[in-house]
Amino acid sequence: MIDLHSPLTSAIAYWEPRRLLYNAWLLAVVVATWFLDSARTIQGTPFELAQQLFMLAVLANVAYCAAYLVDLAALLSGFRAIWLRRRWMLLAIGMLFAAAPAHFISRGLFSAGAP
Repeated sequence: MIDLHSPLTSAIAYWEPRRLLYNAWLLAVVVATWFLDSARTIQGTPFELAQQLFMLAVLANVAYCAAYLVDLAALLSGFRAIWLRRRWMLLAIGMLFAAAPAHFISRGLFSAGAP
């Protein structure tokens, strides 16, 4: 039987504190999109916008959980020692990848024009 206790504990200890960094990064992308978009005309009411942004934040955090699948697989492999030194790259790639949809979706929420 495979012992999942140690890898799971390691994954939680690594990824959960970094979730705050991930969310701060995506918030910065959305705020930058708001300020840099010259045609800021919000579609709908502020309450509707808040609901849409909340749903996008929830979906972004669900997507963040995909890192656990990669991390656990690497932690259970023979490459554990190398992975522990390099898993920050998964965080960096994930943050860069998440920035693109965050920008384009928030741009669509903040402006009436095409994305």
